[in-house]
Amino acid sequence: MSRRSGILEFAVLGLLRESPMHGYELRKRLNTSLGVFRAFSYGTLYPCLKSLVANGWLTEETGGGPAQGAPAASLAGRRAKIVYRLTAAGKEHFEELLAHSGPDAWEDEHFGVRFAFFGQTSRDVRMRVLEGRRSRLEERLERMRSSLARRERLDQYTLELQRHGVESVEREVRWLNELIESERTGRDQRAPGSAAPDRNASGETGGLPRHRGGSRPDPSDDTDT
Repeated sequence: MSRRSGILEFAVLGLLRESPMHGYELRKRLNTSLGVFRAFSYGTLYPCLKSLVANGWLTEETGGGPAQGAPAASLAGRRAKIVYRLTAAGKEHFEELLAHSGPDAWEDEHFGVRFAFFGQTSRDVRMRVLEGRRSRLEERLERMRSSLARRERLDQYTLELQRHGVESVEREVRWLNELIESERTGRDQRAPGSAAPDRNASGETGGLPRHRGGSRPDPSDDTDT
């Protein structure tokens, strides 16, 4: 299984854990909510869905007409839409995937999707993923700064592009530092006899820090230059 297909399966299972959807709704959510799936096609989604059904992680249910807002081709065919629903085995498999915090979870293609489901992820796993991502970016930043300092046979535009890359990675590291500090603070406040902390919809404590100035960087935007 390729890295991209693996994270696509993770994203589909995560979205269907929230509610059943048909293919058009899933594609829309993948394109609009999860930034790493820009320019995403049905030709990629439906083989993934068929694989998940074959594994017993999803079921297909037929009902209603074509999805509202669906492409003209599906409207012309007037075929009943297929709704995909997460099975008990699919939920269990997704929870196993959520517990994974190895190097794949820190990489560019995976981190943005993993972060999108942090509300359903345990605090300890969140911390390991955030710290792993920060460590990976600090290594990248060191290489980028070293390359920038040498300036070997680079014209002004290539240099400017490298400077932009360094600034982007530095910005994400600062953002990760804030997130990690917020997670640690939330953990330290859970002392015996203290008032129960606020919980999110999944029952996990903690939350995002208030961002100071500007918008948070998109973790999927930074690449090596």
